[in-house]
Amino acid sequence: MQPFRACRVLLSLAGQEVRAVEPMKPMEPMKPMEPMEPMKPMKGAEPWWPKDLGEPATSGAQNGMRYAFFPDKRRLLVDRDGQVSTYDSGDHRIGGFAQADGAAKTLTFTGQDGEVDLGSLKKLD
Repeated sequence: MQPFRACRVLLSLAGQEVRAVEPMKPMEPMKPMEPMEPMKPMKGAEPWWPKDLGEPATSGAQNGMRYAFFPDKRRLLVDRDGQVSTYDSGDHRIGGFAQADGAAKTLTFTGQDGEVDLGSLKKLD
């Protein structure tokens, strides 16, 4: 059995026991926080395309697939589960992509003239 905290016992006029708990003691002031180490900037993901292509005009990823488009080099790279394929994009200016069926992993790209089927582009490797 644990002992009760110290308190005063008073009896009410009706003879019922009323307990009065001692007032709470003031809290100690908080100690100042220790200075934090300076935050280091987060490192971005390493490019998965060859460095000689430069920076892509657009890139994206979805469901284990990713793409990067390099208009100056006329190259479209598609990575499907770690297998990178390079395509000649011709005159297409690709701005985005859509995945028609996640299981089949088919891609359709959007260019300046509408949709561009990946199968219509010349595969280079």
